[in-house]
Amino acid sequence: MVAAAFILRGNTVLICQRRANQPMALKWEFPGGKIEPGESPSQALARELEEELGIHAEIGAPIVRVRHAYRNGGAVDLQFFAVHSFEGEIENRIFNDVRWVPLADLPSYDFLAADLGLIHDLAQGKLAIPR
Repeated sequence: MVAAAFILRGNTVLICQRRANQPMALKWEFPGGKIEPGESPSQALARELEEELGIHAEIGAPIVRVRHAYRNGGAVDLQFFAVHSFEGEIENRIFNDVRWVPLADLPSYDFLAADLGLIHDLAQGKLAIPR
């Protein structure tokens, strides 16, 4: 299970690009990571955001859960949460690139396959993200 964040600022969302030496190199994704034993999804996400971006995030409501099977046989179970506020300055600690992107522009980025359905729903305003 993986917890991921929609870190929102107005009508923009933070997206992150994997490094060239990682699996699925240079694909875009939402920040987050694996849930460790004994952690809740929101605890794991708070830890991952601190490790990856150097922020102390206020983890909001769970938005959507996605299960995706990759062609190579791997599978991922993602739980997405809203993040409307955080303390600290975003610091790129592990990614190739980090960008604030208008929701409508998300489909122009090369996202991981597991995120593609969400990307289109977000861009078209079909996925409501509660405050």
